[in-house]
Amino acid sequence: MAPPAGKTPLSNERLLHELHVYQIELELQNEELKRGKAEAEHYLAKHTALYDSAPVGYFTVSAEGLIKQVNITGAGLVGIERARLVGHPFARLISAVLQPSFHDFLQQVFAGPSKRSADFELVPGDQPPRQVNLKAKRMLNGVDCQVVVSDITERKRTETALLHSKAMLATLIAQAPLGIFVIGSTFCIQQVNPAALPVFRSAHPLIGRDFAEVLHQVWSRPEAHPIVEAVLDRFRQTMKTGEPYHSPELAHRRCNEHVKEIYEWQIQRVTLPGGDLGVVCFFTNVTERIRAQQAMQRLDLLTAANQKLRQEIVRRQAVEKALTKSERSAQKHLEQARQLQEKLRQLSRNIIRMQEVQRKEISTELHDGISQLLVGINVQLATFAKRAALDPKNIPKGLAPVYKLVTKSVHVLHEFARELRPAMLDELGLIPALRSYLDDFPKKKGLKIEFTAQGDLGTLDTDRRTVLYRVAQESLTNVARHAHATLVRISVTKARGGAVLVVADDGHAFDVHRLTSPDWINRLGLSSMRERVEMVGGRFTVTSTPGVGTTIRAVVPLR
Repeated sequence: MAPPAGKTPLSNERLLHELHVYQIELELQNEELKRGKAEAEHYLAKHTALYDSAPVGYFTVSAEGLIKQVNITGAGLVGIERARLVGHPFARLISAVLQPSFHDFLQQVFAGPSKRSADFELVPGDQPPRQVNLKAKRMLNGVDCQVVVSDITERKRTETALLHSKAMLATLIAQAPLGIFVIGSTFCIQQVNPAALPVFRSAHPLIGRDFAEVLHQVWSRPEAHPIVEAVLDRFRQTMKTGEPYHSPELAHRRCNEHVKEIYEWQIQRVTLPGGDLGVVCFFTNVTERIRAQQAMQRLDLLTAANQKLRQEIVRRQAVEKALTKSERSAQKHLEQARQLQEKLRQLSRNIIRMQEVQRKEISTELHDGISQLLVGINVQLATFAKRAALDPKNIPKGLAPVYKLVTKSVHVLHEFARELRPAMLDELGLIPALRSYLDDFPKKKGLKIEFTAQGDLGTLDTDRRTVLYRVAQESLTNVARHAHATLVRISVTKARGGAVLVVADDGHAFDVHRLTSPDWINRLGLSSMRERVEMVGGRFTVTSTPGVGTTIRAVVPLR
């Protein structure tokens, strides 16, 4: 096929090349547009995030005053959801009194390109009113404006409180009962309250004058110059470092009054209303107080001397009285010592008598019991020997009386040993030993005995088992001898880490308080029981009530 007229194959190739180059340029431009779009979307998202999370409220408001857009902070300030705020008149968020002022403010914003600022009271939903600052500027489209809302409620409160504090401070300074004056940063007097004016009576005017000049004029005597310079140095030091100072007493004659006056004063650095640093001084005239204190000190010295003399007289009288009392007390103690010594002698004699009685009883028991049995055995053995020689066939029959006497001897020895100390107490424990002892006791004394035992007392050592056994033994002996009782209840229980023995009878009662009297010195049974129990760290009590009987209670620790 031939090429069209006027075009050569070379021109066609060039056209294709240019189209190809144009296509590449378009593709490059397309890629660049895509990157630009992505960056724009990124910046838009970033702007939206910053817009929503800004610490102040952003509102887009039309010329008619309608809200077109609001960020999250702005919605939080007015307490209304963002969706409900769009299309809502902004003026309705302002307090009714200030709404006309807001309309004027909005007209000024749209009247020119400059930024406008004003303070209003915001009435957010059901929240308390807020004081806000509005900064607004017309946008480039000319039909909307950007309103920045900042919450200044706390700042307004602070400003109000500051003004109130300043007024109150001025009132307090003026009405203060002590002298107050204020030195500014240039070391000039800025304020003096009425109570301080008498001190500076010879220096007028005061306000605006150099404090050093005024102080040297008031205390102009040569001997006061070192003190005045020291005071000025203190003021300068506090002004420079902020270190407060409380003075000792300042006592010098004022040149205008020619009298000696004493002052107490303190200074501290403060920030003045203009923002500069200053020093405030509080002082008071303590001349009369010091004079009164000195008079009181002299009076106190005289009173103390007089009191000391009186005390010496009283002390000597007391010493004399104490000596007399001590002599009487010594005589009384000597008499008591003699009585106690006599009681100890009586106790020793009673113990010796009881030991002799016990030895006599043991001897009688051995003689009347064991000796007679042994003599009977000896007679029976002699008879048995004669009969066995004559009649060997009757040997078994002849041994029967011997066996019977030997068995009785063993039983008597067993009873005698149990009275002294039962072996069962060491081998089987407290409860079996008591049961064995009580099983035989009614047969001898004719009493009804009820015995109960509860708890594991296996941890009781030998000393504590012996104490409880002896208390029960001595209690039953006393009941049998003195109480005339028909019923005795004995219980052994374990409670709170201790073993408790209770022996209660229905017999005759007695006066427990008489146990410690001299009349009962011979009653060693109860005393020995108490001593046994307390010796192992236990507690021993006796209660006796007429018509009820007597109860003995012994508590010993398990370990």
